Amino acid sequence: MLRVEDQVVRHVRTGGGDVAYSMVGSGPALLIGGWWCGHLTLNWEDPLFRAYLSRLAERFTVIRYDQPGSGMSGAAGSALDLDGEIAVTADILDGLGVERVAVLGASSGGAVAAGLAARLPDRVHRLVLYGAFARGSDIAPESARRAMVNAISTHWGLGSRVLADVFVPGATNAERERFAQFQRLSATGEQAARSLAATYDLDATEYLAAVTVPTTVLHRKNDRAVPFPLGVDVARRVRRSTFVELHGEDHFPWRGDASAVADATLRALGHPIRSRPVPPGPDAVTDREREILRLVAEGLTDIQIGERLTLSPHTVHRHVANARTKLGVRSRAAAADAMRADRAQ
Repeated sequence: MLRVEDQVVRHVRTGGGDVAYSMVGSGPALLIGGWWCGHLTLNWEDPLFRAYLSRLAERFTVIRYDQPGSGMSGAAGSALDLDGEIAVTADILDGLGVERVAVLGASSGGAVAAGLAARLPDRVHRLVLYGAFARGSDIAPESARRAMVNAISTHWGLGSRVLADVFVPGATNAERERFAQFQRLSATGEQAARSLAATYDLDATEYLAAVTVPTTVLHRKNDRAVPFPLGVDVARRVRRSTFVELHGEDHFPWRGDASAVADATLRALGHPIRSRPVPPGPDAVTDREREILRLVAEGLTDIQIGERLTLSPHTVHRHVANARTKLGVRSRAAAADAMRADRAQ
């Protein structure tokens, strides 16, 4: 896996302002846009994020960047709309001398990636869209969108915790708090509110319809941040695209079964990867599943566990079922006993 010190952040001038970027790995170029509250350095310090990117960097030179006004990039000369962001991304390729590139657009970055592929079909030879959507207004009802933006702008501490529940639902309480803190370090409340409002305003329908390069759409079935039907909708809008359904509820590809997401991404980019089943046994049980099984061992019901961890009883039941499968046992009690025995070794 790549180390923290393997990333070097540099800057390039674009029509939209100063842009921070990094390049890791070797091989043909793969361009990846920014994430929610993206920050080149802070993201790279996350071992899960780095492990996911390391898989892609085994076969590609991975180029990442922070859009003007976000992360480590300088302030934008003016507020960037979708067309402005696409233009900045094209400027980055020009500034780095990249003639041909594959593009991975995730979440709100999917709109920019689709626009780049539609505008520059001679330079973008493959497009992968993960957890993407055509219109930001489809993510949630207007009242919910307005309430979320208002929560962030008026109380960023509380807003960051609410967003953590949406973006990393399978995380432990400590992991959710770390992600909430990451968001607050990455952006001010004003910046985050402006970014989220811009996400809700995105409309990539025309660009998706104009994409002609080979395209694969990846989407997790139980994605809490961008509902699964929106991924299906994206695939329907891109002519002759391939749709791949992935398991899991985490929105970020480096969480949950990140290996499956990386494998699907590499296959979409033209590199055959054999499906690798998760090895059975205690090592395959996630931190969240371990936490729930400890509460099962204390005699708590799914409802009681859900109340303590702020999860629905259905989600608790699913975590227990997944753990039972990995441990090869038939009951929740046996799963809890198996984990107790593993801790005692």
